[in-house]
Amino acid sequence: MTVMDEWVTAACAELGLDPAEVPVPVVLDLAKDVAHQVLRPGAPVSAYLLGLAVGRGADLATAAARLSGLAGTWPVELDGTTPAG
Repeated sequence: MTVMDEWVTAACAELGLDPAEVPVPVVLDLAKDVAHQVLRPGAPVSAYLLGLAVGRGADLATAAARLSGLAGTWPVELDGTTPAG
């Protein structure tokens, strides 16, 4: 068992969730896309938004793909700022 597995199991126990229902690879992929293509602090916020959407009935794979796609098209200047629109 990895540290991630142990953490997810313990966190799920605290929250009354089933660890088997936690799509760790999907969340990590989304976080990576947002952190690298938008900004690092956007990764945990995006993971939270994904959880909200799925909790309200959105399909996990579709919602994650939409957010990753949005991150992939996010305009970023060389200095890391978003260009003025």
